[in-house]
Amino acid sequence: MGPNGIHIVRAGVPPIAARGPVGHRRSLWLAACGAGHVFVGRIRRLRVRCRWRKAAQPDRGGACRVGHRRNGTQARCRGAGSGRADRTGAGKVDWSAQVQLGSLSRRPRLAAVLCLVLGFSVACSGRSGATITPSTSPSPSVPASPSPGLGFDWPEYHQNPARTGVGPGTPALGSPREAWRTPFDGDVYASPLIVSGHVLVATENNSVYSVDLFSGSVVWMQHLGAPVDASSLACGDIGPVTGITGTPAVDVTAGRLYVVAFLRGYHHVLFTLSLVDGSVVAQQSVDPPGSVPAVQQERGALAIGYGRVYVPLGGLYGDCGNYHGYVVAVPVAGGAMLVYRTPVAEEAGIWNPAGPALAVTGAVYVVTGNGSSTRSFGYSNSVIELTPDLQVRSFFAPSNWQALDASDSDLGSVGATLMQQLGVVVTIGKQGVAYLLKADQLGGVGGQLASRAVCAGAWGGTAWLGSMVWVPCSDGLVALSITQTSIGVVWRAAPHMASPIIAAGAVWAIDADAGLLYAMDISSGAVLYKASVGMAHHFSTPAASEGFIVAPAGRAVVAFSTAS
Repeated sequence: MGPNGIHIVRAGVPPIAARGPVGHRRSLWLAACGAGHVFVGRIRRLRVRCRWRKAAQPDRGGACRVGHRRNGTQARCRGAGSGRADRTGAGKVDWSAQVQLGSLSRRPRLAAVLCLVLGFSVACSGRSGATITPSTSPSPSVPASPSPGLGFDWPEYHQNPARTGVGPGTPALGSPREAWRTPFDGDVYASPLIVSGHVLVATENNSVYSVDLFSGSVVWMQHLGAPVDASSLACGDIGPVTGITGTPAVDVTAGRLYVVAFLRGYHHVLFTLSLVDGSVVAQQSVDPPGSVPAVQQERGALAIGYGRVYVPLGGLYGDCGNYHGYVVAVPVAGGAMLVYRTPVAEEAGIWNPAGPALAVTGAVYVVTGNGSSTRSFGYSNSVIELTPDLQVRSFFAPSNWQALDASDSDLGSVGATLMQQLGVVVTIGKQGVAYLLKADQLGGVGGQLASRAVCAGAWGGTAWLGSMVWVPCSDGLVALSITQTSIGVVWRAAPHMASPIIAAGAVWAIDADAGLLYAMDISSGAVLYKASVGMAHHFSTPAASEGFIVAPAGRAVVAFSTAS
């Protein structure tokens, strides 16, 4: 227990923690249920029910945690033992999902689509209880665009804590047009969010706005405090001021928005705002004990899950000062925050804009940048699988991690891609080499399932659907076909360093240097639509709702109507 009641989790030998029941936020991914839970969520008239079906209980090493069902009763894990969790078939959690709209046979397509959109390891079919076996087909699978609309929200970076980047498929792409453009009081680096017909925008001036999705008019604005003068920092590439850089996250059920502001005096503060009027409900410092906040940057997106808000921290552009890679976990119900720090002497920041990616299996995945030492391994240039309470469960690093450290060739320039139905993680960094990893045991140093050089280098966040992953490379957007053993290149397209999303039957991405928003064919990469957004910052990525694509554009946000 550190000062001010802060619980600090230090890196050590990666233990293999039990994958038993984990407490989840009630609204986590709309209808994703943690193992050991029974959760019923409604999306309009849609009811989704997830059950944890116990075939054979695995031996659960380590302490069990108490979760909560939606009705407030507790769901406890049982049978804690001294061994590690059984990852073989005998101890697997058997997932099933029931999607009920009266008779399911009347709307089988909606049930299948819901599973594709959310990208979770639940078994879905036209009838309850059926299972899907992960595909190993070498040919790319591009499912039909998600349809029909579900009153779609976009409450986190790339829609959900798993960072799938998939939005509604309807209405289909017609003749897009600019619907509105709204200016703000500072630069917009964070992705816009969309909740209940409102666009939520955060600026480097430490202001948060709620804007009407249909008109672009401002509903409310909350200024959280003076930002930091960029000229006072030792390095960096955001100016003239730096305030809110990382994409906020929304707990839709609770009606709360979580956002980290960098305040004058060099303080990173997590604010909780009401979605109704923007009023501040709570605030808490997220500067880890012993850190130097003036050289730490909160660029990565926040993630909500397991009853916590996860906040990543890295360094400023230029790698100045004694900074570290951190993940801070703040309980949404209040209480001591947890802190994970990469153990390398300096650096190894967690800075990519996608931030942590959360899996329904009870895992938090982060990817780190280069470290200061090339002698002893300290989780630099690594994918790290953490438990919800920030214990290291497994990791992966390329066998050339020392060379990556020495050349500032971060693996952590792109967030982890969780292809949960295949049981794999895809990662790629500045060298443009994609690595295929086993999700529940990342493999250690050089332990990838497959690897392939696919582009000149990648920066930002990915999107995935079916067996395809779209990667924001410096020499153009690249579509990959993924199996459990291989990586294939399907197509390449023009926009470069453009973090993509999938919506209205197309791939959308912003080429920041050109100031253009592209819509591309999912299967071929052919350009379907192109429009100017004006100025856009590096790593800019759009958000989607039914009939709209919303894109950051420098000190403004522009919305495009996608229907005819």
